[in-house]
Parts: sequence; structure tokens; C-alpha cells
Amino acid sequence: MSTPTYDLILAGGGLANGLIAWRLRTRRPDLRILLLEQDTHLGGNHTWSFHASDLSAAERAWIAPLVSWRWPGYQVIFPDLTRTLEGDYCSILSDDFARVLEPALGACLRSGARVARVHPTRVELAGGEILHARAVIDGRGPAPTPDLALGYQTFLGQELQLKAPHGLAAPIIMDAGVAQQGGYRFVYVLPFGPDRLLVEDTHYIDDAGRDPAQLRANIAAYVQARGWQVKAVLREEQGALPIVLAGDIERFWDRQDGQPCAGLRAGLFHFTTGYSLPHAVRLADAIAALPSLDAPALFAAIRAEASAEWDKQGFFRLLNRMLFLAGSPDARWRVMQKFYQLPAPLIAHFYAGRLSLADKARILSGKPPVPVLQALSAARKTHPHQIRTPA
Repeated sequence: MSTPTYDLILAGGGLANGLIAWRLRTRRPDLRILLLEQDTHLGGNHTWSFHASDLSAAERAWIAPLVSWRWPGYQVIFPDLTRTLEGDYCSILSDDFARVLEPALGACLRSGARVARVHPTRVELAGGEILHARAVIDGRGPAPTPDLALGYQTFLGQELQLKAPHGLAAPIIMDAGVAQQGGYRFVYVLPFGPDRLLVEDTHYIDDAGRDPAQLRANIAAYVQARGWQVKAVLREEQGALPIVLAGDIERFWDRQDGQPCAGLRAGLFHFTTGYSLPHAVRLADAIAALPSLDAPALFAAIRAEASAEWDKQGFFRLLNRMLFLAGSPDARWRVMQKFYQLPAPLIAHFYAGRLSLADKARILSGKPPVPVLQALSAARKTHPHQIRTPA
């Protein structure tokens, strides 16, 4: 067999693969890597946000060039609670992601490359070209699987230019004081300047579908209720993030047949919030430190990372089942309102995925915001076959 052309090929130029390629290019420039992106630019049309406390100081330092916006706190709004919390909240816009990564990767990036099939050591492009490598990482987003029971965080956001200043000093990461529409609904608002906003209509629902026209109408109604007048819609983004309720992680990875994968496809994200940037940062560091990047070693390392994360997030899957399986969908906001009454350090631990036993006990203490018997029933449903979810 001829020597592979590349040490590593990354299929898909989204967040996880982009960070892996950038980290390898920075720390191990001797490697022959190739990042394949089907569009003209990396990153698609996204906004990735995170709390600074989700990352270590070293991690914050190396991704700092990507950060588009940083605020010293954020606000949450519920029917019976409005609260401002301190702590840096950061966002990365896909335009800035592409602006930094594309020149750094140079010839290691190939745009306009539509991937047809991925194998552990080769990629087949739509035009018939076959590329060989010691290993291939599939980072093309989540794939359907019978091994996970999922809810979804479905959203549509519009970046708006307003006719006058909006008056917000910090993000509103949850405004749940809105009509719920059959699930946990909130509006997410990021101020990108005195008269520029990203307004996102977000729904925690049982399936990934939501009529985009309805979400646009929701945004228009929210903006009007706030007294803001829109001068122009600058861009629009939408998506559906998986929210994990239960699963069989061993079968999930056995079905991968040795194919290394990254990001949402590898199950590397916060199971309750859907935030994926901290996991992508950690995976990029872990891969850059591996002594060998052949396919079996890379697959084993990513599987071990994802399996350890699965074990750490058992409590979040429990909370998700409480949210989705206990009580009325229109009352799901009560679970989140109760959570945001907890101490600020605990809330920071929650987002960072570092809950202590005391934190977990505090979250579950007191009168539950959902019916007790339904909560107990939901807690016991740890296997995907016990949960009826839409196909």
C-alpha cells in the first residue's frame, strides 16, 4: 500500500474540527493535515457562546483571538424572577472564526470540498476523488442513532440593526417571560453594539422541527414588545441542538466501526445547555498532545474522552428527563426558574459541568417544580428504549 498523502484529514470545517486543525497547525506544524469544508468559508453561519469560567486560564489564552464579544455578566428573566449574574460571558461569531483560522491554516484548508463518504483512513469526495490519510476525523455534525434518546433545543436567531440604541448593557441569556408554545421557550439576546442585537427564539421541545415562520414572528413580537424598531435584518441563523435524556454509550461507540469523530457527532457537548465550545477546546488540546495520530489510536482516545464525559454528565441526563418527561411542556420553565434561584457559584459549576455532590444535592433539594411521581418515573428511565422519542 502506498504511503498516505496526509497524517490527518478533518472532514467538515465546523467548530470542533476547525479548532483541532488550528491547534495542530500551531503546536505540531510538521504534521501533514487537511481540513475539508464544503462551503466557501469555515464555520458556517453560527454564534458560539461560553462562560469564561467554563475554561482554564490556558484554554482561554489560546482561543482569545477568536472571541468576538465579551461581557462582564448576563441576565435571566422568568415570570417570577429577574436576576443579573456576574462573570465573563463570551461569544465567537463564525465570521471571526473564519477570519482567524483561514490564514493560519493556509494550504491545509480546502474549501468547496463536498464529502460523500468518510472512512477511518480515507475520504471520498462527491466528484469521485479519494484522499488517503493515517486517520480521518468526521466532524460533520450529529448523525441519527438509536442509541441515544434525545430532546432538542431548536432555535432561530436574527442579527438586527435597530433604528435607535437598545439600552442593554449585557446579554439576556434566557428571557422565559414569554408564551411557552408547547415546550420550554425563551428568548436569547446578545448586544453586539449600541444599536445591534442578536435575538434568538429558542425552544426545548421533543422533536427538532419548528416552523421558521413562527420563530420569525416570535422575534418580531418580542422586539416590538421591547419597543425596539428594526432598521435591517443583517443575517439569520438556525439550528437544532441535541439534548440527551438517556443512552447506551457503549453501543453508540461500537456502531462507529473505528471511525474517529468530533464535536456533536462524538457526543461532546453539555447535555443540558447544548454548549459545545469548551468540549471542542479540550478535545483539540487532547488530540494535539497524542503521541500517535493513526486511526486506531485516535479513535480510542476520542472514545475514551467521550465515555468519560458521558459518565460525568449522568446528573445532567437526569435533569433533562425531569425537564422533558415530568409535568406539562408549558410548565418546563418552572424547573429553570427554580434553578436560577440557586447560588451564583453553583450556577457557574453547572455550566462548566463541574458539579460537586453538594451542588447536586442543593439542586434537588426543596419542593420539586414538577409532579413527584412523574419525576420519579422519569429518573428511572435510563435506557433509550424506555423513552418514546420522535424518529
